[in-house]
Amino acid sequence: MNKTSWGVLALVCTLVLAGCDTSGIAANEELDTAGKKGAVTTIQSGLLVGSDGVVLTTGYDQWGYNYQARMFNGTYCDAYRNAAWCQPYLEDNLLMKWNDAWLSNVDRDGDFKLDRHYGFPSYIGSGAWLTNHMSGEYDDGAGGVCKWNYFVKIVAAPANAVKTGGTWFTASGVEIGPVIWGEFAIIQEVSNDPCTGQHGQTYNAPAPTGFGFYN
Repeated sequence: MNKTSWGVLALVCTLVLAGCDTSGIAANEELDTAGKKGAVTTIQSGLLVGSDGVVLTTGYDQWGYNYQARMFNGTYCDAYRNAAWCQPYLEDNLLMKWNDAWLSNVDRDGDFKLDRHYGFPSYIGSGAWLTNHMSGEYDDGAGGVCKWNYFVKIVAAPANAVKTGGTWFTASGVEIGPVIWGEFAIIQEVSNDPCTGQHGQTYNAPAPTGFGFYN
């Protein structure tokens, strides 16, 4: 499989495995861990569960997810809980980071799951973002080893963005990036693999690629 495809596929895991709704908490907001509807319930309360029904805890779990820190650090297959189909990529490394709008580390709506795009009916306009950084190596077929790495930034489309064909554009017509999962855009990709001649940036959106632009 193309290394770029691996990176995009890996993004699904945060959408699937933690199951949940989002925005942000003010720095001085008092957290209520009572677990009552309308309260803010934290992971530390021991009341929150993932989409698989397992109670969430702080720190890294056995797969490499740290929901409190909003990141994953492990192998590609660990991100999919060692699924049978991903065994060929078992030794590839994956680091994911996301913001509160993508997947929060608290529950505000009382369903005892981490929030997604809290305060918004969908990810559109929520300011959600995710980054993926993958790396690995493979045999070049001539006794050598090829080491590669891949990085991608993905953002939720702004509320006033326009989707034309397979691309998101700002209201003023500036390209944001290719559509992915309907509500998101790829805004930057970097791929390095000396064995295939890939070095550096392979896509950089004409629109700003700083996350602040989409908040």
